[in-house]
Amino acid sequence: MSTARRELGAGVAGAVLAGALALIAGGQTWAVTTVGRQPPLPPVVEVLSGSDAAPLVPAAGLVLLAAGVALLAVRSTGRIVVGLLMAVAGGVLGWSGVRALAGGLEAGEGAAEIAAAWPVLAVVAGVLGVAAGLLVVLRGRAWPGMGRRYERAPEEAAPSRPVTDEDRAQAAWKALDRGEDPTA
Repeated sequence: MSTARRELGAGVAGAVLAGALALIAGGQTWAVTTVGRQPPLPPVVEVLSGSDAAPLVPAAGLVLLAAGVALLAVRSTGRIVVGLLMAVAGGVLGWSGVRALAGGLEAGEGAAEIAAAWPVLAVVAGVLGVAAGLLVVLRGRAWPGMGRRYERAPEEAAPSRPVTDEDRAQAAWKALDRGEDPTA
């Protein structure tokens, strides 16, 4: 297996893994906030999932998953654009995780208990997304693309074999079906 194919595989795997980690982290409980009230009212407890606390985490995860698929379909300049998008999505993931760990989820008057594992997982996904994106930007132009067999063939393509009487007869019937006069 060539180096270019391995690098392409690493870029796709990095994007997909970072996206999956972001979606996993976004679905978990990141914090539980408790706001005390005047007695006899009980305190208000609110559970914040990753998507509630940092809505950009699942969004960036979806962008990274889509980028992993797009890397296989685009070439050259398109790959550079996808790589930049991956790096930005990874940066957003990392920033969201760091923000949550630095106290960005604090409730106004209440106390917040932050489950650090999930924001840390978002940071890890972000670092992976940025690394995969930079790999794509720096090396993506040299990677192989999808084969030409997936591209539309030109209409004027020369036949690969000589035209037979049967081919001419079928072409005449097709012309009649289109409403054309095959004798003209």
